Amino acid sequence: MRRAAIERLLPAAYQRAAGPGSVLAALLDVMEALHAPDEALLAEVDALFAPYRTPDGFAGYLTRWVAMDHVLGPPRPDAPPALPVGRLRDLVAHGALLARWRGTPYGMRTALELATGVTGFVLDEPVDRPFHLVVRVPPEAAGLLTVVTRIVEAEKPAAVTAEVVLADPPPPVPYEPAIGRAHVPTPGSLPSPGPSSEEPS
Repeated sequence: MRRAAIERLLPAAYQRAAGPGSVLAALLDVMEALHAPDEALLAEVDALFAPYRTPDGFAGYLTRWVAMDHVLGPPRPDAPPALPVGRLRDLVAHGALLARWRGTPYGMRTALELATGVTGFVLDEPVDRPFHLVVRVPPEAAGLLTVVTRIVEAEKPAAVTAEVVLADPPPPVPYEPAIGRAHVPTPGSLPSPGPSSEEPS
């Protein structure tokens, strides 16, 4: 609130006493300075709740608003962040979608891909084990098994058991020479240009 606006709220006697150099004028200047940070924050308060505009330290808090705070694990002041802040922003931005598809294979796969940045998660339901789910994790996400396990436990249906296993890396592709590669003759072996048999001489 500007100094002039604060002064207009005062009784007439105080307004007359708030002349330049007076104690009251100095107090009004201090009040304006005290209000400035809060007013600047309120002017852009919507940025606090926008996933990609909120400060880094607030992104983790917003995961609670969309019921995705289980990816962070138990709060510990000395623990490093479970995920990069960009992944948390992605989870918050897709919070409504994840809530709509919670408990489904699509919802679990989407949550895993958003949290890890890796695709290729495979969800198997063994025929010989009803109500059991096997989540095969791509090798690229091997370092995030703790986060993956927390997501699987939160996203699976309550009546289903689940296990998280690391998928085998794909076998290396054997090297084979190219078939049908064109042979390029050396410049010295090329015939000299002459009249073509198809053209009249």
